Amino acid sequence: MPKFGQMTEESAIVEWLKKEGDQVAKGDILFTVETDKSVMEVESFEAGTLLKIVVPPRLNVAVQSTVGFLGNPGEAIPAIEAPVPAAPKEAAVVRPSDTTPGFGLRQHSGALEVASNAKAPEDGRTPGREATAAPPAIFRISPRAASLARDCVIDATRIIGTGPQGRIIEKDVRHYLQQRGYDKLRISPAAKQRAAQEKLDILKISGTGDGGRITGADIDRALAERPRAMSKMRQIIAQRLTQSVVTAPHFFVTVEADMTDLVKFRAELKAKGAPYTITDYIAEAVVLTLKEFPDVNSSTDGKAIRWNSKIHLGIAVSLEQGLVVPVIRNADDLTLAELNLRAKEVADKARAGKLAPDEMTGSTFTISNMGMMDVENFTAIINPGESAILAVSSTLKKPVVRDDKIVVRSVMKMTLSADHRIIDGAMAAKFANAIKQKLEDLELWKRLTS
Repeated sequence: MPKFGQMTEESAIVEWLKKEGDQVAKGDILFTVETDKSVMEVESFEAGTLLKIVVPPRLNVAVQSTVGFLGNPGEAIPAIEAPVPAAPKEAAVVRPSDTTPGFGLRQHSGALEVASNAKAPEDGRTPGREATAAPPAIFRISPRAASLARDCVIDATRIIGTGPQGRIIEKDVRHYLQQRGYDKLRISPAAKQRAAQEKLDILKISGTGDGGRITGADIDRALAERPRAMSKMRQIIAQRLTQSVVTAPHFFVTVEADMTDLVKFRAELKAKGAPYTITDYIAEAVVLTLKEFPDVNSSTDGKAIRWNSKIHLGIAVSLEQGLVVPVIRNADDLTLAELNLRAKEVADKARAGKLAPDEMTGSTFTISNMGMMDVENFTAIINPGESAILAVSSTLKKPVVRDDKIVVRSVMKMTLSADHRIIDGAMAAKFANAIKQKLEDLELWKRLTS
């Protein structure tokens, strides 16, 4: 398992593109790997036959683990231990209602059991009543009770048993069904069969058919509402943005830029074949302003401030599976034309999932542009390791006052999210207005595009 990036500790294979017994040429793509940012292709550095696949898809394992063997047909395969899933950062909590008897519980001493951390119930409880307190430390259910629960498509872990050591017996299940009005439920045979296959609890499904009948559509809705595991990318996004909000005191400054002249100028250039986008102009204005305000191009750990002598500009790109921030390195050394080419290159690679790890790390300032999403204003969360991020909204036509007259102008709002540990209010206001002034300076753009 390759190591993508210094912070990568584990990865999962998305898909094997070769199967056991396939011939592999040097440079062939063997499999794809999901990292915290994208899906990367892994090519073979040798030719041979794929003798054995050790790690199946969707199993998180530590980097540098053996995932397969390439060699000559008939060659002995070294004996290795089965792959061990990488340990999660926090132990997952499995609720009793997530497991239904007869659906994968183990048989033991004539009863089905599943482990739990709670204490066993005391004797003498009402037969078959629903569990409102903690379930037994070991979930015990007789085979007959488990069979009845399975046939009725219910979750028996919600029942407290009256048998020895809290064991659920058949009469507990029947009493529970009676209490819950199971005999009055109406459900189509097809819906019941599908609920059993999908390990749903019929008692938790509300019927929307005639007279409250549970139909296939109700099963579809219940399945759609099931918790879904977050993708690796989404987990990392959640982790890092939560870290940023918790550790960096955010505050926000919003300014409006009059884009009327620049939009018109861009249209004129586009008619002549120039490739510039509004994002290019914003990026160039940000780079020029960061040179004037070096403190904004800094970072802090709360104890010291580190200034970055180079400007590595992050441009947020929204993908179906999450947000990535490809980085334009040394943006302060690029012309507007070079900035345009580099921005298009990294954005295309991001959408194709082809970004290398070093193309997604090390940014010193980020632009999040939602101008194409028809939004008037929004705020963004600072990328960890930076001191600010610029949220750019849509350019909208509005009535504004010019020379004491109301006229229609194309206006764009920008909101700077700043880390108050480094940037105070006055600096943030000056920085945001400096970007605004550059965007409204048509002579500047004529010089930069001439």
